[in-house]
Parts: sequence; structure tokens; C-alpha cells
Amino acid sequence: MDKRDGITGIRKKEILKKVDHTLLAQTATWEEIRKILDDGMKYKTASACIPASYVKRAAAYVEGKLPVCTVIGFPNGYSTAAVKAFEAGDAVRNGAEEIDMVINIGSVKDKKYGEIEEEIRQVHEACGGKILKVIIETCLLTDDEKKKMCETVTNAGAEYIKTSTGFSTAGATFADVALMREHVGKNVKIKAAGGITSFEDAEEFLRLGADRLGTSRLVKLMEKDESE
Repeated sequence: MDKRDGITGIRKKEILKKVDHTLLAQTATWEEIRKILDDGMKYKTASACIPASYVKRAAAYVEGKLPVCTVIGFPNGYSTAAVKAFEAGDAVRNGAEEIDMVINIGSVKDKKYGEIEEEIRQVHEACGGKILKVIIETCLLTDDEKKKMCETVTNAGAEYIKTSTGFSTAGATFADVALMREHVGKNVKIKAAGGITSFEDAEEFLRLGADRLGTSRLVKLMEKDESE
């Protein structure tokens, strides 16, 4: 069973180290969040990405064994910059190690890239040295807008650019990750998220230049493999 899908169990464990194991459903309960945290610690995922309201409890629960990630301005991105910065600072004070923020998509459509860059800078400052990933919601943007956002995120100094919330019309695509890899600055990493449902797809996203993957499906697949 180890190579049933062409990827060895050892390689799958390496891929899981690139995964932000994610649960952001509106109905998420503490028991479900705790399962995400337990899975993340068991499989040594890059982080567990959970709603901000659970961050403080989650950080206490994992006791430093797993980075806790949360989302800001999620999923629509149209809160003010001040609100997003407050959210980010609050999350960090509660124990978040990583912050995934959503940009204002309308500002992209209005070509207000300077405003977007300043917003990212404000949130990044509020993160106090913690990792910031900037969600640009690629499914709602043209290729030219995606390229411009690669430039904007790079200039703003964020650590990552991220494809998607997973709550819009589509998630990550191979074409988008390839485009981002070509146009983002050398110091900015890429997170592919939304709709990643197989280790084969995960492997391809990594090959194309993604450094991090946002998904809950891969851990479930690994658990299935181990139970058979």
C-alpha cells in the first residue's frame, strides 16, 4: 500500500511537513480543532491553521509543539487596515506564530496598489516578527492583477504570498503557482491553498514552486493509508 498512488509513505511524511493543516469552517467546535492540533503534532505538519477565536486555547494545548496559524480579514478581506492590524496583533498576543491575511480585492480592481501595500505593511508590523502570508484570492483576479500583487506583496515585505482562502469560487491552480513563482520576489515564499485533495497534486504544487500547502485532506489520506 506504501506506493499505491506512486508516492512512498516516507515522501508523504515529508510533504506533510509543508502542510498548514487547516480547519476554518464556521461550525468548527473545540473538539474538532483539538483533532486538527493532535493530527498536526502527530504528523509534524508546518502548522495548524484555525479560527482566531481558538488561538489562545490552541497555543496552550500544543505547548510549543506545533505552530498555531490563524486568518485575518477572512474570508472577504474588506475590513479596514486598522482592523486587520488589530486582529493580527491580538492573534499574536494570544499565541499565533503565523498570520494569513486577506487583501481587499476591490482595491485591486480599483488599482489602489499603494493602499494595499501600506495595509500589508501595517499588518506585518502588527505581527511583531511572526510569519505573514498574504492571501490574494487568485480566482478573482486577472493574470495582470496577480502579477501586480506579486510585486506588491514583495515590496511590502511579507514572508509569503498565498493563492486562496478556499471560500471563494476556486482554490489553487498549477498555473497560478507557476505564475507567482515567476513574478514574486526571491525572498517571498508561496502558499498554495484551496482544493488540494491528493498527494499527487501536492507534489506538483511543490515542484512548481510552492513552499507551503493549505489543506486538511492530506492528513486524512495519510490516516486512511495507515489504517489499511
